[in-house]
Amino acid sequence: MPEALERLAAAALCVLLFVSSARAEVVREAAVAGAFYPAEPESLSLMLDQFLESAGEAVPDARRPFAILVPHAGFVYSGRIAARAYRLLAGHDFDTVLLLGPFHRALFPGASVWSSGVWKTPLGNCEIDGELAQALIRADPRFRFIPQAHEGEHSLEVQLPFLQKVLRDFKIVPVTVSDPSAENCRALARAIVRVLGETSKKVLIVGSSDLSHYRPDSAARPMDAAVLDLLAKQEAGDLASALNEKRGEMCGAAAALTLLEILKLTGRADSEVLEYATSGDATGDRSSVVGYGAVLFWERQDSGLEGAALDESLQKELLSIARRAIETAVASPKAPSYEPEVTAPPLKENRAVFVTLWKNGRLRGCIGSTQAAEPLYRAVRNMALQAAFHDFRFSPVTAGELAQVKIDISILSPPRKIKDAGEIVLGKHGVIVARGEKGGLFLPKVAEETGWTKEEFLSQLCSQKAGLPRDAWRDPNTQLFIFTTQDFGEVIQ
Repeated sequence: MPEALERLAAAALCVLLFVSSARAEVVREAAVAGAFYPAEPESLSLMLDQFLESAGEAVPDARRPFAILVPHAGFVYSGRIAARAYRLLAGHDFDTVLLLGPFHRALFPGASVWSSGVWKTPLGNCEIDGELAQALIRADPRFRFIPQAHEGEHSLEVQLPFLQKVLRDFKIVPVTVSDPSAENCRALARAIVRVLGETSKKVLIVGSSDLSHYRPDSAARPMDAAVLDLLAKQEAGDLASALNEKRGEMCGAAAALTLLEILKLTGRADSEVLEYATSGDATGDRSSVVGYGAVLFWERQDSGLEGAALDESLQKELLSIARRAIETAVASPKAPSYEPEVTAPPLKENRAVFVTLWKNGRLRGCIGSTQAAEPLYRAVRNMALQAAFHDFRFSPVTAGELAQVKIDISILSPPRKIKDAGEIVLGKHGVIVARGEKGGLFLPKVAEETGWTKEEFLSQLCSQKAGLPRDAWRDPNTQLFIFTTQDFGEVIQ
């Protein structure tokens, strides 16, 4: 089909996706049983057992799987590869599996969440976690229930028989996503991370994608190796560039990029490429193949804030202190600084803190310290005043704009010196660069806000913040430190 006609066909199908359904469909029948995998329960169960047995025994590991990325072709082609990842889930328990996969037939914005009922397979029913699905829909309007974006689609369905074999008592949240733009993937990831952070459920994320399509085996393998390397490095920006420049291919690019954005925001996983093959390994025909890979993302043992996190009530108290300090200084510039009265012990501990001001979504001031030199409540007060009145990039905050100013607070863990940039996890770690008398700092959220790759992040840190050459971070004489933060802020109505 000529490219123009393909675009017209995709556009027409995209229109159909948004025709509202008169009633919510609650049962999804197996659409590709008998085609992608056996329709008879006994034959399907036997095939899965053979795949899982060939994957070998799962070696006990203290870490928990956080996510996997697996292929979705017919089982005779990719089942053995997928089994390498699913075998390692045995022995772990999950309340819910969040499935991220492509809708192959059209591009549509946002994501579709199947939000109630069950999905059927020859091995039985998989119940939808309606609570988690609805939480996603409430978290961001990009998530909605579009039945047509699941009908006939195999990318998620083929994962269910494997899950039914290796897990017990789990529910699912099927999500299809086809728009691989950075804006879409980051927005979806932010919403997913927020919802996961608000639930006590143990959630596994399963991403679904094949690799290169219909190339000679000799051409497919180096392309696929490059993609798997970027997946293992969790470099969403670099992977997107490779796909855009046709240096790699993924039919589930949007799902994979969303998964990498989730990993960047949480900093929660170590990566391991488990297996790779092409369809030529199964058929013997290497003239035109499809690539398949399995990647496991282990829960990182040191994830989270180094130091005690504050509960919501203490967060609100600190935000109130910051706002009251600025309001008092605006009303009486020559009066002594506002002195809050606090009783909670965590607010009296010496902690390093940054205070950031925003106005209409744009930066209005940001000042902080990496040194835990004073009690937290006082550090928040002082950094709020500095950000409001002494950030040299901005004029002082005035009374007339106070209502439009939003306050964010970042509490820092003690910085830890690292050997090289390989230890940095974008989105989890803030970074301090220092050489001689020059130095600079980026908070972890800078990576999320900019979408920079690690190289861009470090180069901008050196040039913008430290006044060093862009590549100074590569110099052994340059010191690198990492830290984590607990971030919270006001909600402006």
